[in-house]
Amino acid sequence: MNARSLLRVLLALFYGTAGVLHLAVPHPFVAIVPPIVPAPGLVVALTGVAEIAGALGLLQGFSPPLRRAAGWGLAAYALCVWPANVQHMLLDLARPDGGAGLAYHVPRLASQPVLIWAALWASGITGWPFVRTEKA
Repeated sequence: MNARSLLRVLLALFYGTAGVLHLAVPHPFVAIVPPIVPAPGLVVALTGVAEIAGALGLLQGFSPPLRRAAGWGLAAYALCVWPANVQHMLLDLARPDGGAGLAYHVPRLASQPVLIWAALWASGITGWPFVRTEKA
C-alpha cells in the first residue's frame, strides 16, 4: 500500500468514525455549533452523513472522479467546521477550570489546514508538495 492509499484509509476511518459519532451521540457536537447556525441538531446530523459519504467516496476504487469529489467535499467540510472548533475553544476556555486548555485547542485548530490538504492529496486532486508541475 502506498502513502496516498494509506492516507486515504486513515482519513476514511477518521471521518467515518466522526460521522457515526455525529449521528449516534450528537449532543457534544450540537453544543459547539455557533449560535448563528440555524437548526444545530439538523446541521450536526447532516454533517455526520457528509462525513460518512466522504469516507465511503475516498475508499471506493472504481471511480476516480467520485474519489476526487469526496476529497473536495471533505476539504470543504474541514474548512466549514472551523468556526465550530473556534466556538468549542472559546466555550471550553471560559469554563472555571479552563477546560482542556490551549495545549489541546491550538494544535486542533492548526490541524485544520493539514486535514484540508490531506483530503485533497489522498483523493488525487493535488500532488503538492511531492509532485511539482512545470510552469509554462
